[in-house]
Amino acid sequence: MAVTVSDAPNDQASSENHGHAPQGSLLALCVGTVGVVFGDIGTSPIYAFRETFAGHHPIDPDPLHIKGVLSLVFWSMMIVVTFKYVLTIMKADNKGEGGSLALLALISRKTQGARWTAPIVMLGVFATALFYGDSMITPAMSILGAAEGLKYVSPGFSPYIVPISVVIIAGLFAIQSRGTAKVGQWFGPIMLLYFSTLAGLGLMHMAKMPLIVLDVLNPLNALNFFYVDGFRAFVAMGTVVLAVTGAEALYADMGHFGRKPISYSWLIFVLPALMLNYMGQGAMILTMTPAEAQVAIRDPFFLMVPEMISTPVIFLTIMAAIIASQAVISGAFSLTQQAIQLGFMPRMTIQHTSEKAAGQIYIPAINWGLAVMVLILVLFFQSSSNLAAAYGIAVTGAMFIDTCLISVVLLTLWKWPKWKALPVLAVFFIVDFAYLGANLLKVPDGGWVPLMIGLIIFTLLTTWSRGRALMRERMAESTMPMEIFIKSAAGSAQRVPGTAIFMASTSAGVPSALLHNIKHNRILHERVIILTVQIAEVPYVDEANRASCKTLGEGFYRVVLRYGFLEETDVPAALARVDLCGPPFEMMQTSFFLSRQTLIASKAPGMAIWREKVFAWMLRNAANAMEFFRLPSNRVVELGSQVEI
Repeated sequence: MAVTVSDAPNDQASSENHGHAPQGSLLALCVGTVGVVFGDIGTSPIYAFRETFAGHHPIDPDPLHIKGVLSLVFWSMMIVVTFKYVLTIMKADNKGEGGSLALLALISRKTQGARWTAPIVMLGVFATALFYGDSMITPAMSILGAAEGLKYVSPGFSPYIVPISVVIIAGLFAIQSRGTAKVGQWFGPIMLLYFSTLAGLGLMHMAKMPLIVLDVLNPLNALNFFYVDGFRAFVAMGTVVLAVTGAEALYADMGHFGRKPISYSWLIFVLPALMLNYMGQGAMILTMTPAEAQVAIRDPFFLMVPEMISTPVIFLTIMAAIIASQAVISGAFSLTQQAIQLGFMPRMTIQHTSEKAAGQIYIPAINWGLAVMVLILVLFFQSSSNLAAAYGIAVTGAMFIDTCLISVVLLTLWKWPKWKALPVLAVFFIVDFAYLGANLLKVPDGGWVPLMIGLIIFTLLTTWSRGRALMRERMAESTMPMEIFIKSAAGSAQRVPGTAIFMASTSAGVPSALLHNIKHNRILHERVIILTVQIAEVPYVDEANRASCKTLGEGFYRVVLRYGFLEETDVPAALARVDLCGPPFEMMQTSFFLSRQTLIASKAPGMAIWREKVFAWMLRNAANAMEFFRLPSNRVVELGSQVEI
């Protein structure tokens, strides 16, 4: 594999810009943000309040508990979403990009050689694995929860809720290959209408009990909940956290819209709309008799909708759930591209679905893998209430890891004094521990599903990363210094016209394809290029710093092409702009030589045999290097070799 991750910042890295900065007016970006970023957290009112009272660990819908839960929801949004993500973590961008892998790359780049770097990398990789579990559960939970509202349109829909959800999910994944550019234009307006509807429904019921606002803002109500019902309040946090699922999307999608539009949209529009709806649900229950409240608490979101507008609101809710699912699916594609470029996943076929937007991609393997898992979850759990038991662990785990990563940023990168950093981190860790601990109680009821998915994906990611490192070590042991090879081969081999480009995974030594070529064919081209593609730990590399060339003599050159972890590795396009090593490159006069390694598992120190076999399977199923680097198919020669690890 001829891709390496730059291990240290160099002179070029400091001059790299933010790459694809968000374009458009602040208002347009805010509308786009509402349509993409807040879909997941926006659909939480459908099930979060209900599950806290009527889920697997029900509590009575009396004034003490309702006021306590609503206060917990509000302060969770303030601490987790507003203070932690919007005001703190989102300031730790990697050249404008966010997300666990971008933050991990930033930390790795700035703290090379630190003893604790390896554990931090493992945490970041595990957060990535948990995201895949979340990206499977979110579409299932959101679409199934919204579709359950159809029974309020007509009771006859009840037996068909699961089949309807399956059809919607299948259709959603089927259209991914066409891209989201055209459909995405409607995301913003639809979600604006949806959040406005949430606020309107909440205000309608709050009119009967306006003082509920003071109860929600008062943190003593949350503390009183814990004082009266200590353990039950702790258990309730496992479902209260459903109100903030999707908070990590604010950071992950920062590169698409920028920190300012996301912050403004959250503080001015989304947060008020969500809290108005939650308070409306609470006010509706509090104005009922105890017997009525016990019935209504089983589905307060749909019961708060007036009958005359129930049908359009329910269909609007289903559309919002589809949009929320689309955002998570697109996020999985983007994360996969980052993981491939940073060396944690094997090459996969990546299709660009937009000529204008570089970030709009489609990865067939990820798409259909997610589709199968989402459908299995829907068919296995059958209802959003059952799925709620599995929902939350992946999110709270990722949030806890984000806090670990931001602690490194505050203390090491930003050099905050301990008196300032430790109180902030203490609040974040206490809240994260509480939510994670409460969600661990869900493990027997279905919480094992995202944990199992996360552990499997974590094993695959670390196996691939470790296997690649071992392969490079074994190949380096048998490589020959380039200077010695040139002296011995330049005079003995016949030179033929044209240019030969040998892809090399490292910028030192002789590529195995070059050794095999001279051994079997006994010829050398007039110009021989040793080409290495390096992936920097920044999202984008400035075009001026894309290529570097070193003359080795006798018609040999070593070329390094540098890309960011969000960029497409189009080698011919980059070579067309290189004029540092002889005449311009003409593809019809150029041959690309690739090495294809066949792995032989051995008992040599490295990885366990079973992991070596897993790595060999991943290596066999990796996408062809020719497609990954966009090489012309009629100009590629592959030469194989065997490697033991």
